[in-house]
Amino acid sequence: MAASTTGSEDTPPPARVRERPSRLVDISVALLLLVADAVIVVVDVLLFVMIGMGGASSPHSPPTASARDIPVVIWLVVWGLPALAVTGAAVHARLRMPFTAVTQGLFTLACVLLAVVWTRMLLA
Repeated sequence: MAASTTGSEDTPPPARVRERPSRLVDISVALLLLVADAVIVVVDVLLFVMIGMGGASSPHSPPTASARDIPVVIWLVVWGLPALAVTGAAVHARLRMPFTAVTQGLFTLACVLLAVVWTRMLLA
């Protein structure tokens, strides 16, 4: 049998539309990530307070650390968390999960703020 050529060969197939997850799934994932993000932020703040108080010196003493004295691994940890948070927010936005994307976006802002605080503490 010969294949019929009715002109359907010239039209491209319809674009595949990605289905959006249900709102219940989106909200439940957002709540789970909100709890995990809160734990991460609280631990980060506690570490900042403990390390900052432990390493505090008198205001009249000369600075003892420079950017070269701090290992690269510390910088990767301090600025790696905001980079991962940005990636998570972008992935959830791409998956069309608005509640989760907003939650991860707020977590990204908190991570950037904490990274700036950590950087100032490490360079002080």
